[in-house]
Amino acid sequence: MKIRVLGCGTSGGVPHVDGNWGACDPANAKNRRRRSSILVEAGEGRLLVDCGPDCREQLLDAGVRGLDACIVTHDHADHCHGIDDLRGLVRRSGRRLPLWARAHTLDQLERRFAYAFAGYENYSPLFEPVALDSERAWQGGRFRFVDQPHGSINSLGLRFDRDGKSLAYAIDFHELTSEMATLYAGVDVWICDCLGLKPHPTHAHLDAVLRWAKELGVGQLWLTHLDIVMDHAQLSSMLPDWAAPCHDGLELTL
Repeated sequence: MKIRVLGCGTSGGVPHVDGNWGACDPANAKNRRRRSSILVEAGEGRLLVDCGPDCREQLLDAGVRGLDACIVTHDHADHCHGIDDLRGLVRRSGRRLPLWARAHTLDQLERRFAYAFAGYENYSPLFEPVALDSERAWQGGRFRFVDQPHGSINSLGLRFDRDGKSLAYAIDFHELTSEMATLYAGVDVWICDCLGLKPHPTHAHLDAVLRWAKELGVGQLWLTHLDIVMDHAQLSSMLPDWAAPCHDGLELTL
């Protein structure tokens, strides 16, 4: 399987819309970050995880012409407000795109984007809502899911196992629960939220993530959802050889 990091930035991206790069060096292309999202490819299938405001440009850069499904981890704007950008892929395929999420997230999306699920006047529905429970088969592998504390709400964490290899994707959380630890233990690749260097009420920070990764025994740690305080080169110099910061366009093959 192959994973492409479509975006590894926070809700404001890097730089912020006002041109603020924070501690990030504008001369390093790896510091320009779109909102967090990944593309998972296995067999003949492609699955998108989150569709934020940068979704159109991300999919164009990746050459995506079709998807099996899209997972939405939670209903915050930076993870779902590019949902309409998927309309062109739906038209191309001629069928509704399955949209996977927890039932409460689907409820929020169906209220916010009612036209996309129910249709509107001459426009057909775009999405087929699929409520996620604990696991789901896909392309000869298995997705398993866990709820993650993200301030006052939960986000969806996931693990995908196929052909003896494993990927975990954990963004927008601030505390590692026992259920999360059980799911993520021993994964080959862990792409994990790491907003900054200091503790935050809704996101993970560097010291905690490194400690968790060691305790979980992950093979390789990749840091994502990086804020403007996280310069790519500086962060790289601080990390052990089993950890690295993501950058937009990063491709990993397992």
